[in-house]
Amino acid sequence: MKPLISVIITTYNRKIFLNTAIESVLKQNFQNFELLIIDDGSTDNTKETVNSFIHEKIKYIYQKNQGVSSARNRGIKSAQAPFISFLDSDDTWKKNKLEIQYKTMLDNPQYLLSHTEEIWYKNAKILNPRKIHKKHHGNIFHQSLKLCAISPSTVMARKDLFDIIGLFDEKLMVCEDYDLWLRFTARLPILLIPEALTIKQGGHSNQLSQKFTGMDKFRIYAIKKLLNNPEITLKKDKLEITIKELQHKCIIYGKGCLKHNKKEEGEYYLALAKKYNYPK
Repeated sequence: MKPLISVIITTYNRKIFLNTAIESVLKQNFQNFELLIIDDGSTDNTKETVNSFIHEKIKYIYQKNQGVSSARNRGIKSAQAPFISFLDSDDTWKKNKLEIQYKTMLDNPQYLLSHTEEIWYKNAKILNPRKIHKKHHGNIFHQSLKLCAISPSTVMARKDLFDIIGLFDEKLMVCEDYDLWLRFTARLPILLIPEALTIKQGGHSNQLSQKFTGMDKFRIYAIKKLLNNPEITLKKDKLEITIKELQHKCIIYGKGCLKHNKKEEGEYYLALAKKYNYPK
């Protein structure tokens, strides 16, 4: 019998966290799932860590290092269930996460994707999220333009959603989730489950956000791609706020480049801000 939920954990040299992530999945109240662990070319004995769990629900898939987008896409393509949940290998779930989220999605079939509230830890201390990180329900395109408004570890989605919005952009090493959620929220509403069912760990050096600077450069790429996507037609109000946010990010990033003596790059982004015009 096929599982109802495919849980996808992508990992790269995170065996120090992976044990806890796997345990939080296996201890779920809801047990009708498969656990796909996509190892994106780890060199730290990740395979041995996974093999220490003798469990029929676990499927280990190894690939050469290609980045988190490629690893998540590999998981989506390998998934057997009609619902997909992502869990970053440094995050964990409360034991009733799948149970509550699956039931809520069945009760609200008009939504193809849901997310939950979360608890943040940084350096082992609870972190109170800033107002800008507040979770939202329904049509959240405006919030999604500002920054990544949906944490992958909180998500449950119907698998056929990816036939509509496509997969993660494998050109992006970071902000790949920002790009995907932009494509989603431009067309569809999201369901928020107002319970903190996901626990996020931050502040460690293995985080991708710690390895890259100038994150807005990648968000600018995603917004430009959205504006040029022939399959997505933004209505006037969404088009206006999209162009405004693109201009804002280009100006901030361009000025930052000039400040750090990156004249050519800075001038490119400042010129890009002037290229796009509001609709008449």
